[in-house]
Amino acid sequence: MKQDFEKIRSTTVLMVRRNDQIAMAGDGQVTLGETVIKGNARKVRRIYNDNVLVGFAGATADAFSLLSKFEAKLEQYQGQLERAAIELSKDWRTDKYLRHLEALLIVADKTDAFLISGKGDVISSDEGMLSVGSGSMFALAAARALMKHTALSAKEIAQESLKIASEICIYTNSDIIIEEI
Repeated sequence: MKQDFEKIRSTTVLMVRRNDQIAMAGDGQVTLGETVIKGNARKVRRIYNDNVLVGFAGATADAFSLLSKFEAKLEQYQGQLERAAIELSKDWRTDKYLRHLEALLIVADKTDAFLISGKGDVISSDEGMLSVGSGSMFALAAARALMKHTALSAKEIAQESLKIASEICIYTNSDIIIEEI
C-alpha cells in the first residue's frame, strides 16, 4: 500500500544582479502541510572559495545532494560556472538516481547566473534576476519593480523583495539570509 506523505513546501530564493553587485537572498521557512516545522533554514550559501553563490528550493535532502554534485562539477571544471551547470544538468536529466530528485538551484558568480532544473534546463536571465521556490513569483515581481523604479543596491532589492514575498506567500517568512559577491 502506497503512503501519501504531505509535501514539504518551503523557500523563496532570489538572485539580483545590479551593476557590479550580485546578491542572493533566501527566506528560512520550511513547511510540512499546514505547519511551519523550521523558521531559520539556510538556503543560500557561498561555495568554491566564496566565489560562487548558490540557492536552492525543493526537498531539502534532494537540494543538498544536488549542491554536493554541483560543487564537484565546479572543482572538476576549475570554477567554470556555465560548464559546471550544464554538466550537472546533463547528469541530473540522465542519471537514474538524480532524475528523481525534486529541487531547483540558482547559481551565480561575478559574471554569470543560472537556474538549473532536473528537466535539463540551464536558464540565464536577461534582466539580472532569477528566482525559485513557493514565493518566487512574488519576489521576482517586486524585484522587477524595484530595479525599474529605484536606485537601490542589489542587496537592498533582494532583501526588500523577499520581505514583500513574505507578506504574501504563506510558505515564505521574513527570516532572510543574504549573501553577496
